[in-house]
Order: sequence, then C-alpha cells, then structure tokens
Amino acid sequence: MLKAAIVAAVCALAAVALGNTWVSRKADGAIFPTAREVPKRTFAIVPGASVRPDGSLSTALLDRLDAALELYQAGTVQRILVSGDAGDNHEADAMADWLIASGVPNDRITRDGAGYRTRTTMEHARRLGIVDAVVCTQAFHLPRSVLWARHLGIDAVGLVADRRWQDHQATDRMREAVARTIAMIELWLE
Repeated sequence: MLKAAIVAAVCALAAVALGNTWVSRKADGAIFPTAREVPKRTFAIVPGASVRPDGSLSTALLDRLDAALELYQAGTVQRILVSGDAGDNHEADAMADWLIASGVPNDRITRDGAGYRTRTTMEHARRLGIVDAVVCTQAFHLPRSVLWARHLGIDAVGLVADRRWQDHQATDRMREAVARTIAMIELWLE
C-alpha cells in the first residue's frame, strides 16, 4: 500500500512538472515584461481577480488594470475587455468603473461578467469577435492565459502585470501549477 502511494505521488508530481513545462513552452516568445515591447493589438484582455466586499479592487487586479491602461494610453490597444465573475462583487463592472475613472471611455470597454476561469474568459473573447489581443495579468498566469487564447484562435501576446507585492504569491504559484496541468489534460483530450 505504501509503495502504491509513493508511485501515485511520484506520478502526480511528474504530471505537474510536465504540465508546467509544456504550458510555458507554448507561450515562449509571446510574453513581454514592459509595455514598450508589446506589439500593437486591437484589445487588451484583463482577466478578473478578487474584488473585496467593500468594492475595492485587490492589488493583483489593480496591477492588471494598470497594465491595460498603460497599453491603451500608449495606443498599443484600442479597446479593453474586462472579464470576471458576476457574483456578489461584480468584478467586470468594478473593473470597468476603475478604467472609466482613469479616463478610458465607456464605449472602449467590453464587459464579460461570466469569466469564471481563464478558459471561459478566452472563449468569451473569441465569441465576441476578438481576433488579436494583449493579455494583461501576472507573470505566473500569463503562459496559460496566452495558451488558451491562442488555442481558441486569438493572436495573443501577454504583458507582465506585476507592479505591486502580492502577499499570496506562493499560493498563487502552487494553484497555477495545478491549473497548468489541468489545461494540458483538457487540451490533450480535445
């Protein structure tokens, strides 16, 4: 029984390592550390992150929005898609409100209130007719985000949106390792 548990644990760790390597390689050359390097695209896609019960945005979400705003102000993108959970805190609406308060016209913002996970955000973006985009999210999340966008037919690149310290970086990275493995399995099963 102990041997079986050890074998299962080793197999699980190997799957996670394989998933992380595979997803990272699929995004090679498509992730940029600064806005100056990002090629022009029509849309910036901002995946959701938590909005607190009081309506304030998490630092992770502020970083993502700052990155999209920088691209918009530089003329690198013409429009911004905000995507998040439409639950109690209405992420997409909170994100749009922040962008509007920062000077982005409402008619330049598209809202997706059903972006429950990275894959659905990219599926909705494609259904909305988005064919090229810059994904604005944290470095740990970009390879999987770009992978899903490209898989769904969007000519996507990513901009690293790490601007503030995140208290939960270790947890985010562990969660992302599992999410990358799941993405690899989902894509292989399609």
